[in-house]
Amino acid sequence: MKHAIAIATLVFVAASAQAKDIVETAASAGQFGTLTTAIEKAGLTETLKGKGPFTVFAPTDAAFAKVPKAQLDALLADREKLAAVLTYHVVPGSVMAKDVKPGKVRTVQGSELTVSTRDGVKVDAANVVKTDIVADNGVIHVIDSVVLPQ
Repeated sequence: MKHAIAIATLVFVAASAQAKDIVETAASAGQFGTLTTAIEKAGLTETLKGKGPFTVFAPTDAAFAKVPKAQLDALLADREKLAAVLTYHVVPGSVMAKDVKPGKVRTVQGSELTVSTRDGVKVDAANVVKTDIVADNGVIHVIDSVVLPQ
């Protein structure tokens, strides 16, 4: 009996260790340092660690590097504007790549992203460069540019 309890405990601990939310998944990927810093500065960490599910179009550090430094610094200093930009990258629900359809999709921010599937998948003007990074509360699709709400 003790042996069965020990095994069950190990299985539970291993499963818990493997399960990562969107923030933890992005942080452990190594290419989203600016994004995870921005999520923290915008006060969105707990939201994106929440139940979800969420679909996040995640700009890489290289994508953030395309934003002029002064503009990025100003954005990172303005919590409200930063939160609006970041939530524009988030869609409610978990949408896997095979389920993506062209058209408009409402973001958590409230505006609509334009998704196109001609010549690869695009979200507004950003190219989706990697898909279906699964987290326990949603999915991440990697994009090569930061997209801004209109």
